[in-house]
Amino acid sequence: MTVFDPSILANVTKPVAEARGLPNSFYTDPDVYALEQKAVMAATWAGLSFASYVPEPGDAMPITFCGTPLIVTRDQDGEVHVFLNACRHRGMILLEEKRRIEGALRCPYHSWCYDLKGTLRATPHVGGPGQNAHEEIRRDELGLIEVRSKVWRDVIFVNMDGKAPEFDDYARALIERWREFDQPIVHGGPDSSFKLSLKTNWKLAVENYCESYHLPWVHPGLNAYSRLEDHYDIVEPNKFSGQGTVVYNPSLSDDGRTFENFGGLSEKWDTGAEYVSFFPNVLFGVHRDHVYAILIESTGPETCIEHIEIYYANEAMTGDAYADMRDRNAAMWKEIFVEDIGVVEGMQKGRHGTLFDGGKFSPAMDAPTHCFHDWVARRFEAA
Repeated sequence: MTVFDPSILANVTKPVAEARGLPNSFYTDPDVYALEQKAVMAATWAGLSFASYVPEPGDAMPITFCGTPLIVTRDQDGEVHVFLNACRHRGMILLEEKRRIEGALRCPYHSWCYDLKGTLRATPHVGGPGQNAHEEIRRDELGLIEVRSKVWRDVIFVNMDGKAPEFDDYARALIERWREFDQPIVHGGPDSSFKLSLKTNWKLAVENYCESYHLPWVHPGLNAYSRLEDHYDIVEPNKFSGQGTVVYNPSLSDDGRTFENFGGLSEKWDTGAEYVSFFPNVLFGVHRDHVYAILIESTGPETCIEHIEIYYANEAMTGDAYADMRDRNAAMWKEIFVEDIGVVEGMQKGRHGTLFDGGKFSPAMDAPTHCFHDWVARRFEAA
């Protein structure tokens, strides 16, 4: 097993002007990656999936996170739950593919059955042939093992180790920052959903999203109307970081049509927009007329998948009258996110340069990126 000197993290947690970035092993080494799953992903509120993936009562889907098989369900009351995908009898996997559960979630091994709230409802022949109960099998103690979860802005967040603060406390600073956007959002439909596969460590995707420094060279089209000097840094130590712009002014139709804005927004959002990396693995963008979320699924030390979902202010915006604009909006964002692939994959290749020392941050331009490095380093120190 690889062992790294914890003292190197002291260089990461120094002030940005003095700090160095996380060492190469944090991007390439399988053993460090395994520790990261426990220290970072499982010990915080990490993004698992989207509630819109299980839109109707009875919907259930399997998903693996931090090596653990899970089930996401939407119960008959419309509530989303996350359970361990294992029967309480012999640990058999309960669900292999996404589907609608008409009655109960039935174990294929011995037919123990659970409702979508995780309650054990049936134990056929558990007391012998024809005997469906036994005094030692207490159904109220043998429901599915539930993982702490919270849906916010359609993202399903989970805390695997059960030790993180309550989600509303964990996310309080960002919730308050975007209090004006605390209103319903409506998914744009199939044309507002896409994913990108990247040959890079998930952290480099987060780091790239944090900062606007790269805009003139990586996003020349975007920089033509939202220039580097039109952006500002967002740094909330130990919580999130990112960037904002003061010149948001979309043009998505040739006939002057616009999406309806979210209600009750202050003047700041007339031309403002913000883009935040909410640690560890969810990226948000908010604008007056649409919002989006990107969930970064880490699939190994050097690969990840970005799941992108776009939302609007009301159901009308998801109708046929706005289909062309939704298509153009999704295409615009996809083009921007694809432009980033080359640089994040290039940085991943660079992390195999054994002499690279983590990099030097620009105090003027890299504060959001350093904020994320500092957060990761402190999670390792705490572990």
